[in-house]
This record gives sequence, structure tokens and C-alpha cells, in this order.
Amino acid sequence: MKKKDKIVIYDTTLRDGEQSPGASMNIKEKLEVARQLVRLNVDAIEAGFPISSPGDFEAVKGIASEINGPIISGLARSLKKDIDCAAEAVKKAKRKRIHVFLATSKIHMKYKLKKAEEEILSQAVEAVKYAKKFCKDIEFSPEDASRTESKFLARVVEAVVKAGATTVNIPDTVGYAIPGEFANTIKYLFENVSNIDKAVISVHCHNDLGLAVSNSLAAVINGARQVECTVNGIGERAGNCSIEEIVMGIKTRGDYFRCYTDVKTEEIIKTSRLVSRITGIVVQPNKAVVGENAFAHEAGIHQDGILKSRKTYEIMKPQDVGVEKTKLVLGKHSGRHAFKERIKSLGFKLSDKDFEKAFSRFKILSDKKKTIYDEDLITIVNDEIAEIKEVYKFQTLNISYKTGDIPKVSVTLEKDKVKIAKDASGDGPVDAIYKAIDKITKIKGSLLNYGIHSVTEGKDALGEVIVKVDFGSGRIVNGRGASTDIVEASAKAYLNAVNKVISGKTSRKRSRLI
Repeated sequence: MKKKDKIVIYDTTLRDGEQSPGASMNIKEKLEVARQLVRLNVDAIEAGFPISSPGDFEAVKGIASEINGPIISGLARSLKKDIDCAAEAVKKAKRKRIHVFLATSKIHMKYKLKKAEEEILSQAVEAVKYAKKFCKDIEFSPEDASRTESKFLARVVEAVVKAGATTVNIPDTVGYAIPGEFANTIKYLFENVSNIDKAVISVHCHNDLGLAVSNSLAAVINGARQVECTVNGIGERAGNCSIEEIVMGIKTRGDYFRCYTDVKTEEIIKTSRLVSRITGIVVQPNKAVVGENAFAHEAGIHQDGILKSRKTYEIMKPQDVGVEKTKLVLGKHSGRHAFKERIKSLGFKLSDKDFEKAFSRFKILSDKKKTIYDEDLITIVNDEIAEIKEVYKFQTLNISYKTGDIPKVSVTLEKDKVKIAKDASGDGPVDAIYKAIDKITKIKGSLLNYGIHSVTEGKDALGEVIVKVDFGSGRIVNGRGASTDIVEASAKAYLNAVNKVISGKTSRKRSRLI
């Protein structure tokens, strides 16, 4: 069996990634990201484009001086002034590289450079030779390679390798390539460049058509052994090949690619979160590998499968990328299996009857709000295990009032399968509701205390109301009610207290509250 080849991971988050609109980082922030890239164990860090600004020069210089481990690379156009600047910036790095580039496509040569092929070829060779005076490790990129005529691209690659380039990068600068087409470009170079074995072939793909990772993997299959990528796939326009996707693609499908990387994948999530925080670019929830939903399951069939065997619906272990565990998101698509496991994990043990009642309430709540939190479940279960006989069941509530008017309400309860409705008015909607409930139940209580808090987060948060009611003769009762509608929760809390009185679940004054 063929030995697996290593894929060099060349991270350009601090250079190309920073070119994302609004993603500029200061020197301190770049150093913080660079330190995390060391923990991630990337092979090379493209620290910046030194000649582009004094700040970029200082950042590259600072990273080269402090960061040990990865190769520290500085970008330069194929101009002596650029190369001089890059050489000075990376000078103190223990492992340094100068990365020079020059456009080679007809469209760039005609409209941007206004030069012929022979002029481009000569300039590329001279740039590599000049950069070689400053360090041994030189990378050359024929910009817009994916739109460069194949024969000319092969001539350029052969010439720069002969001039001393140790890595030749084939960029899909504008994200124009299609995987099969890009694969053929790499294959063509290996078949038509006589000295290609003297350099590492790299790829740098942009994501304009959403194909950056696919094109990079297609190149790997055909001999590329360095991939240039960024954390979270940030970068110019639609971004770059995502480091997390390329690395986990190779790791997960090692059987197919027969390659590996040295990246410490357990650091992926931490790195992703850091870059997101510093740049302000939020990672979309459904982003592969690092998105909030990458290891989350809501569908009941999926949750049931995951609980039986993780491999049914997960091709990666969440721990492999730094996620603590799979998240079973409870919502309207969740089934009994996931609900039972979550209740069990919260420390509850319900009878079959109580479980079914709790599950029924969970389903009703899940139609009202997208995400069900553990606090929601605790509230539901506590209501079911309280062993309070629900003599009166809440049915409907109608409120009519406007600012300055006395609120009028209509409350409907159910007793012995018979619905009873009463109207009432009061100082406020809650007072009116409680008076209507008193009329229906013929049990009058005096509100001693009323508390409200949000059980969970968000606009659709489950609100919980806790009331303390004096029903006379020393009967002081606590009642609890929860709903996404806080007025409804208030009604349920008071009715819960009434049902406790009927069930005999009361406490004497100053005794421990129920």
C-alpha cells in the first residue's frame, strides 16, 4: 500500500483573510491569531504583505520575531522594492519564506500589466533569483493561473523552479475554476514540467463559486502537496479555502485521499472562535465543521439514530475539532427518545404516565418556540411530578383594554370535561384574570407576592410566574405557571395555587413554602 503523503497547510488568514471587507486586524490582534495558529500546528503562516502599509510591515516583523515553529512568510510582487521590504520584515524568523507573485493570464497581461509572455517570464525568473539572495525558501505564484494558457503556465513553472523556487503555488485567483478542470491543470503540470519534482506544488483557491475546498481537494488528488487556506474561509470577496474544511476533509476521508496533515484538529473550534471575535465576521450556523449547527441534531429520526450509534448521522467526532459533545436540539421535530434522554440527563425519573404528559406539554411548547432549553424542561417536569390534582384546567383567555381603561377579561376553565367561562374586570389584566378565576372556582384568594422571570433566552423565551396566595384559614400556597405568553403564565400560576388548595397541598403561615 502506498505511503500517505503529508499535505503542507499554509495559513493565509493574516494576509488574504484580512482582505475581507471590515476584517482588518491591528498588530496585537495579528500576534494573538498567530499564537493560536502555532497551537493549531499549521506548517506556514503568511503573516502579511509588508510593502502594502507600515502597519503590515510591523505586523509581519513582529510575528517573525516572536513566533516559533511555523514558517513565517511575507508576500511580495515581483518587484525589487517589494522583495526588499518582505525580506526585511521576515528577517528574524527562524524559518522564513518570501512569496513572490506575478500575473500570467492573458487578461491580466493585457489589461493590468500590459506586457507580453516573454516579458512576464523574464520578470518572474528575475524576481525568484533576487529573492533567493535573502533566503533559501522561495515561493512563486503565477497569479490567475486557472485562467492562464496551459502551455505558458507550464513554461513559467519550469522556469521559476529552475531559478530556485522551492514551492510553486497555482492560484485560482478569482474562483473561476471547476474541480475537474482544476484537477486537469495540476495533472497537466506534472506531466509537462520536467523539473516539477524539485518543488512543492501548492494551490490557493478562492470561493467565488463556492468551490474553493472542492478545487483544492481535486488538486491534492492530482499531486498538489501544499494547500493555502484561511480560518473560517475568510478572505477577498467570497473568501478562500477553509482550513477547517480542507483539514477535516483529508482526515475524515483519509481512505480516499491517502494523505494527512499535522494540524491539531482539537484546536479548530478555538481558532475559529478567536478569528470570528477579532474580525467581527460571524460564522454562519450551518458552516461546515465550525458552525453552531455542525454537530447539532433536531430531527427525531436523526436523534434516535445518534443515541443508538453516533456514526449513523455523524461522520466526524465533535471532540476531534474541539466541540465537547454532540448537541441534541430539542424542538418540534424531536422524538420521544431524545426527550427521554434529556430528561434523564437532568436527573429526573418519570413514570410512563408522567412522561407522556410531560412529552405532550413539550410538543405544545415546541410549536410556540424554536429552541427548548433545559430550564424549559425542568419547568415542565416539575409541574408533572408535583402530584397536584388538576381539578380546573386552563383553556382560554381573552383580554380587552387600552391605556387608561379598566381591563376586562374572559377566562375559560375546564372541570370534569365541562368548560366554564366567566368575565371580570380589575385594576390590571392580572387582577382581572384572578377575579374571573375566583368566580369560576368559588375559591377566593389574596395575592401576597407575585414574581416573574425569564426561564430561557430570546424573544420567544419561556416566562415563569410564581405567586404566593393566601386563601384564608392559614392556607398560604405557592403557585407556578409557565408560558411564552406572560399573561397566560400569570393565569396558570394562580390556577396552580387554586388546584393545590383543592388537593390539600397547602402550608401554614410562616411555614416552608410549597
